[in-house]
Amino acid sequence: MWQPATERLQVTYLGKVSTTGMQFLSGCTEKPVIELWKKHTLTREDVYPANALLEIRPFQVWLHHLDLKGEATVHMDTFQVARIAYCTADHNVSPNIFAWVYREINDDLSYQMDCHAVECESKLEAKKLAHAMMEAFKKTFHSMKSDGRIHRNSSSEEVSHEFESDDG
Repeated sequence: MWQPATERLQVTYLGKVSTTGMQFLSGCTEKPVIELWKKHTLTREDVYPANALLEIRPFQVWLHHLDLKGEATVHMDTFQVARIAYCTADHNVSPNIFAWVYREINDDLSYQMDCHAVECESKLEAKKLAHAMMEAFKKTFHSMKSDGRIHRNSSSEEVSHEFESDDG
């Protein structure tokens, strides 16, 4: 069944970097975001150069890459909400950054944790994305629970906590 987009904003995709650790708490994206921000500011123009459209949906996040005219290209990255470990719009380097940690599964079925970040036009837009992600987490969690993919013997409160975002 088709579901309307939760949030859709033009952003500047800063990129991704691998991150380590299994505990994703407040501040865990700060170091990767600083690294991405430094790379971005070396090539940055003075104007806000939106190069992507970030669309947060109930079970997936779509990152549509834009061409120089601001039109969507055929290249799009898809992220499964259930594999997002953490997200936040609370960064010291810039209040306009929204970041998420994603569990990428490799061909050999091992996985790596990548921190992705986007720069929004404003702090409010970054917060809106964090809120939309929290809503997507809730919908995904409830769907997984009702489908039996999350077993009742695990603490619902504990699993539910994993789906909370830190939006400042």
